[in-house]
Amino acid sequence: MFLTPYFSSLDNQFQFTRQQASHFAKVVAGDFNPLHDEDNKRFCVPGDLLFAVLLQKEGISQKMRFEFSGMVGQGVALQIENKCQKEASVVDANGKEYLRMSREGEVTHNAELIEYVVTNYVQFSGMNFPHIMVPLMEEKQMMINCQRPLVIYESMEVEFQRLDLTSPEVAFSGATFDVDGKRGTVTMNFEFKQDGEIVGKGIKRMVASGLKPYSQDDVDDLVNRFHERKDAFLAIYNQAD
Repeated sequence: MFLTPYFSSLDNQFQFTRQQASHFAKVVAGDFNPLHDEDNKRFCVPGDLLFAVLLQKEGISQKMRFEFSGMVGQGVALQIENKCQKEASVVDANGKEYLRMSREGEVTHNAELIEYVVTNYVQFSGMNFPHIMVPLMEEKQMMINCQRPLVIYESMEVEFQRLDLTSPEVAFSGATFDVDGKRGTVTMNFEFKQDGEIVGKGIKRMVASGLKPYSQDDVDDLVNRFHERKDAFLAIYNQAD
């Protein structure tokens, strides 16, 4: 399975190293959020990687909602707890919950479809900065703290019209930024399309904290640093290959 390099498992448990989680974020999702850097003191496993492993193990349901409730660090042993047929959670040995999935409708365990959906979704999801968030911040004239950016994955919903699919592509369909003081919620809408037909839709929500009045110079500096970090990582990664 394509996720094999990005986590390790033993019996019914699985866990992530900093390198595995960081490489998934950067190589698969194109996500260069500093929280996923191997040497970051506040390092956490990308929510999209938890989502991907959960789908690999539980399959794709026609209607799903994912709620993120905790940040996973390196080497935390996790397992999937099925409380009922319509609900599954990623928890640690103490029962602490990090991700909950609610589901309805038909289920498929088609490995090729799961890989296609996961890969397309996380590549779209990783685009949130700078492609989507920067225009939203400029529109609202509010921005994240450019020195210590903190944007947390809150939830995601997806619904498929049917599951006899082979290659559904994710297409962005608009976003909003709701600001309340120093806190804001980014809502990204997307669709799944196959052969020109809309076969599903979804919503991703993120919470941004520590908002400040918009400064174009600070945002430009943040975007430049983002691209520098991205180029530096890819140069080393591609050279290693």
